[in-house]
Amino acid sequence: MSPSEPSPSPASPADSRRYPARPVVGVGAIVIEENKVLLVRRGHAPLRGRWSIPGGAVNAGERLEEAACRELLEETGLRGEPLFLAAVFERVMPDAQGAVEYHYVLIDYVFRAIGGAAKPGDDADELGWFTLDEANALEMTPGTLAVVVRAYTAYEAWRTASIDPRPMGLYLNLDGPAAASRQGEPRS
Repeated sequence: MSPSEPSPSPASPADSRRYPARPVVGVGAIVIEENKVLLVRRGHAPLRGRWSIPGGAVNAGERLEEAACRELLEETGLRGEPLFLAAVFERVMPDAQGAVEYHYVLIDYVFRAIGGAAKPGDDADELGWFTLDEANALEMTPGTLAVVVRAYTAYEAWRTASIDPRPMGLYLNLDGPAAASRQGEPRS
């Protein structure tokens, strides 16, 4: 973009996630059941067609865990209970000219399903339950596999009572130098 060109702006107020003035806060629900994780195939931009954690934007006045429960229900038909914070990270997506087209701060929780019937809805074209090996073979949104692996590891430790991950949480820098060299691998 040349200096004389105006900054990009959203196409409409409904599309205010594009070219945001500030990052958009989003939440995700990492549901783990019987050694499998629930993933959805995204039905809308950005990253349409890629597999991801069910989730979406937090509405003004909505608590984070409430937003994650709402998004889980909207995208999967499942009601869930948040167990603990799994990860906080950001996704910055520039356009072809280098302007920030999307910028999200994402807060993911590990969940337990407590009701409902799993079916894709809202922003999801498809959903499925996957082992970590199966998930590794999917075309996923950037950083998703690393978050899922960490969440699964923390869940197993919590489930077997060897540690309580709730007070520590995880912050992942998915754009740092280590991320480029170990894309898709769990980070320590």
